[in-house]
Amino acid sequence: MTTRRRFLSTAVRLAPCAPVFASGAGTALASWVHTQDLGRTAPTARFWVPAKSAAADCGACHLSPETLDARHTHARGAVACQLCAQRCLIRRGDRGRCRARMNVDGSLRSLVYGRPLAVHVDPIEKKPFFHFLPGRTAYSLGTAGCPLSCRFCQNWEISQARPEDFDVAEVTPAQVVAAAAAQQSPVVAFTYNEPTVFTEYLLDIAGLARKRGLRSVLVSCGFMNEAPLAEMCRALDAIKIDLKGFSDDFYRAVSRAALAPVLRSIKQVHRSGTHLELVNLVVPTLNDADASLRDLATWVADELGPDVPVHFTRFHPDYQMLNLPPTPVATLERARALAMDRGLHYVYVGNVPGHAGNHTYCPSCRKLIVRRDSFFVTDNQIRRGACGFCGTKIAGVWDSDRRQKTEERRRETGDSRQ
Repeated sequence: MTTRRRFLSTAVRLAPCAPVFASGAGTALASWVHTQDLGRTAPTARFWVPAKSAAADCGACHLSPETLDARHTHARGAVACQLCAQRCLIRRGDRGRCRARMNVDGSLRSLVYGRPLAVHVDPIEKKPFFHFLPGRTAYSLGTAGCPLSCRFCQNWEISQARPEDFDVAEVTPAQVVAAAAAQQSPVVAFTYNEPTVFTEYLLDIAGLARKRGLRSVLVSCGFMNEAPLAEMCRALDAIKIDLKGFSDDFYRAVSRAALAPVLRSIKQVHRSGTHLELVNLVVPTLNDADASLRDLATWVADELGPDVPVHFTRFHPDYQMLNLPPTPVATLERARALAMDRGLHYVYVGNVPGHAGNHTYCPSCRKLIVRRDSFFVTDNQIRRGACGFCGTKIAGVWDSDRRQKTEERRRETGDSRQ
């Protein structure tokens, strides 16, 4: 099977304007000059305030109060980024943890707007979305940068990179949407790195895609703040969040982040009505204890209900975690059983092609209603959003719903095309 790294390294150009995976920038001097040029020409970002603003809370800039002391000051011209839960305080000439947003003369700029590094057409199941237009394709793109530093990241070549590390041509939102339409992909997916870092670009693409009758989906770590996420929920049709574990210690040690903002984001997406799916990458010895898996499943059942799809996905050694073995399949099966015992209806085993846990079963009659072979749907017995055998409603967004929702959105946007 093709790994993500191999895919990113060998992907072919899908549109004349869209770079797939760009080469390095060259010498240190060239990189420095390129950084200065990029900072000057980059568009102004959203979701930030000057550090002197009343909205810039010193305590919010830090993950723990222990990092604050009497020497803590805000430099003149600093800005407070409000986009993600890192809440970086950024001095002039510096950038946030994500590397994608830079303080240029007291104004926060997005260094990744219009600069995708990876573009490809994927099956929607690869994201994974199992309850959102199964069998359809997604025109997928990502940039550099991520607010997390996951030691097991499979896309670390771009997620942990700086935008200026790659020579890329500008790709406008209109060009992205046109390329997706030309590829006959009904979905645009924001993925590969953490798309929160290119929120402005994402929102502009999603707005144009909706006018063309295309759907937009997000693959995210869920580490954003409430206001940006509210705008994403309004603009997007589906969001998949990686709930990396159910321990704050795990988040801090492995991802340099925190659990609470992710749980908050998951609940916010669920309340918004945007289609939601969750993935838990099960890492041997780190987050695979029965108690942790049971707590995760219990939280989902209590806070979200039984119908949110949950994927327990197999870990493969990568990046800074080459010392651990792949997750035993038995561990994933145990996680699935624990979640189903807690009453969850749609629980999957991920990254194990051919496993029975890849398929969708009716929670009422238990018959197999969506059969998958790797990332491809080979049989679909869902009829008008319900089980084709017993008529039980199946949570999700299905092709049978597509015409009705497209017509509703056209009425909302004033588009009279038929």
